[in-house]
Amino acid sequence: MTSTPQKTVPGVVTAAGDVPRTGHGRPARRRDHTVPPWLFVVPALVVYAVVVLYPSLAGVMYAFTDWSGIGGFSFTGLDNFRALLDDGRALESVTNTLLLTIAVVVVQNGIGLLLALGVHANIKSRAVLRLIFFAPAVVSPVMVAILWKYVYNPENGAGLNGLLGAVGLGGLRQDWLGNPSLALWSVAAMVVWQYAGYSMVVFLAGLQGVPAELHEAARIDGAGSWQRFRFVTWPLLAPALTINLMLSTIGGLKLFDQVYAATNGGPGTSSETLSTVLYKEAFVYGKFGYSTAVALVLALFVAAVSLVQLRYLRAREVTA
Repeated sequence: MTSTPQKTVPGVVTAAGDVPRTGHGRPARRRDHTVPPWLFVVPALVVYAVVVLYPSLAGVMYAFTDWSGIGGFSFTGLDNFRALLDDGRALESVTNTLLLTIAVVVVQNGIGLLLALGVHANIKSRAVLRLIFFAPAVVSPVMVAILWKYVYNPENGAGLNGLLGAVGLGGLRQDWLGNPSLALWSVAAMVVWQYAGYSMVVFLAGLQGVPAELHEAARIDGAGSWQRFRFVTWPLLAPALTINLMLSTIGGLKLFDQVYAATNGGPGTSSETLSTVLYKEAFVYGKFGYSTAVALVLALFVAAVSLVQLRYLRAREVTA
């Protein structure tokens, strides 16, 4: 019995193990219809370039010009930066920014850690307390500033002054936002009130990652509450501390909303920050070239402080 030879059709598998071949006997190539993965990134990159990269690069260029926001401009070299060094108001704003940042970072994270330790305890109302403490963090900073302007009402019977009078501490009543020596610290207090709950949540996430077995072993070895916190909990909170310190430092250095809405940098220049200075120079005095120079200095300053801080905190995480 003879078998009939099968006719091979180009590009078609005729039997198990056969390879599709072209009319010339060469193996046929499979067509790959897979879309290159980088094509999916292109739309996002285009939007990022238009919204972020182009304005940033344009701002760097305008920092070396006398642009007024409308019309043409001419390059002035380093004149804007020389003017910044001679501007007493801008230099005072640098001091105010640093003082405000230090106060916010220290107090906010200290209170946030205490709140986290408190709500981490096994108490029935811990879920409600977490919600109450975190709630201000989701409120608009401008709304918080408006609320605290009522709290800081200078009238004797209103707000904080009324509360001090009611508890017999009327001698401590102040014009909280109108006193040049208190305005900056009053703004710091409202910022701490708003974001201490946010720091609490980050610390709480770190606390929940500490193994209970370590605490139990330390308790068996005779360690007290403070010793367990100092030698067990605190080292393991290093990543959470890094996140909180970085966020609060960057937020303090570029703080604008609360300051502008509460004091507008006043009274005088006592609560002026770099962010309020660059805003006023641009939108009040029309010096967009000078304001972008201030913005560039602020951006470089924030980047330098953040990098130094991050390097130190990362090293601490390793040693902890």
